Amino acid sequence: MSFRDSIVVIIETSRTHIRAGLGLHDLLKTPAVEIQARVGLRRNASGEHLNRAQQPIAPGNNAAKPAVASSSRMSSLPQDYEPNASVNDYLVGTALDEALAAGQDVSISWPFADGDVRDWTQAEAIWKYILFNQLQRRRLQNESPVLLSIFPGLARDTYERTCQVFFERFNTAGFAIIERPIAQLYAANSLSGVVVDVGEEKTDVTPISDGFIIHHARKTTSLGARDCKNYLARLLQSNQGVVSALSPPDKPLDPQMLNATLLELVNQVWTDGHVKVPTSGETALIEDEGVTDIAAVLVAGKEKAVIESGMKKKATAKASAAEQARAREIEAMDLLTVQFREHSLTLGKERHRFCEPLFDPTLLKGLPRDSVSRTEQVLSLQEAVGLAVAQADIDQRQSLWAGLFVTGDVTRYVKGIGVALQSRVAPYIANSDLQSDVQPRYARALSVPEYYPEYRDTGNGLACFLGSSITAKIIFSDSGGRNFVTKADYTARGPHSIIETTPALL
Repeated sequence: MSFRDSIVVIIETSRTHIRAGLGLHDLLKTPAVEIQARVGLRRNASGEHLNRAQQPIAPGNNAAKPAVASSSRMSSLPQDYEPNASVNDYLVGTALDEALAAGQDVSISWPFADGDVRDWTQAEAIWKYILFNQLQRRRLQNESPVLLSIFPGLARDTYERTCQVFFERFNTAGFAIIERPIAQLYAANSLSGVVVDVGEEKTDVTPISDGFIIHHARKTTSLGARDCKNYLARLLQSNQGVVSALSPPDKPLDPQMLNATLLELVNQVWTDGHVKVPTSGETALIEDEGVTDIAAVLVAGKEKAVIESGMKKKATAKASAAEQARAREIEAMDLLTVQFREHSLTLGKERHRFCEPLFDPTLLKGLPRDSVSRTEQVLSLQEAVGLAVAQADIDQRQSLWAGLFVTGDVTRYVKGIGVALQSRVAPYIANSDLQSDVQPRYARALSVPEYYPEYRDTGNGLACFLGSSITAKIIFSDSGGRNFVTKADYTARGPHSIIETTPALL
């Protein structure tokens, strides 16, 4: 059987975020729903968790806790186990945000933070919120098939239990699973490469050859956007103009409050797109002084940018020589004025050092590092990629190096990380002077193609959702396909049917 594109549901599950959308279109859309992958339980003055009726939840004495993740995948994000809590007891999405904003005592849990499922009740609460609250599906008449993206390398039992939840708890009409790195690489129009997924506190490096993950070569390093934010906040403490404005001598902030304020400023700066990654591998964009290809401009959807560029050139031509000299001076200083709270703050080039810890973890020395795995050696991105590719077969390495794809939330706002990484992995491409059919000679950074207009301004950050949408459009429209589980399949063979329709498990 096949399904109409308009009723297909895509759910992307990452360590810290859930993204979802309803319907597939000729121009694939960005996710309509995006929430943090966390749940909350209210607590009373005694610290007891409360259920939906605001009554204490009876403690579970004999309930077993989930298995602990490996040290490289363990997260510092909190997790509270409440065996007797039901799905409806948990606060999710806007309900959780409102409870926290109101100052209520709420314990927060992140069920996907370890790259697996820490607590199934919490996971079900999040998926249920997405399907029935945000996407307005109806359980009794749920006609929508669901494509779920999850982490690579999970046990078959996890696949089966996930399939069971979606059919028996959500009454979905069809179900399929795709591993996150596979979907991300699909978005870059490739089947082979190395996916570098930079998360909030972890970065996952996954080599993929001909559409299949090389599981024994996967790496996880304890570096992420949180380290970048903490590092830039420390650098801004040397900016006297910023510090004196935020913490005036007559009303100084205590160090902890000043750091929290600087972190808030850093978050505003990088999410507003004011950070770039300098690298020797970058080349300056050459302005087009010749005849404009009108057809190409219209196809690319850049007519507004071309018009604005032409107006800017005319205005610049009329400026005096002194004004032009001053403009060049300011441009060389690379100053930026931002409005933060009631202040107008001027930042310099230090903001472009935001991503330095990803390539040199030693810069984090002296910063508070709250991850549970910080006692082990922290690999830089180039080291993690080099080790991952080195563990692949020799005849696979050339295609892996030719598909270096950096993705993750940070790449939505910070451009150039992929090119910066490409310039740093050269030492790991061994014997680059040898000429043979299988010897890699260079690394090539991939990106989401320009022909996805809805994704032009999102960098590579939404690659997983885009790749999942591409996959869903193919498998759910194929009446003879066997890459998803139908309701009839589930009725006949139960949860095990997901194993037979998932190529990664065969």
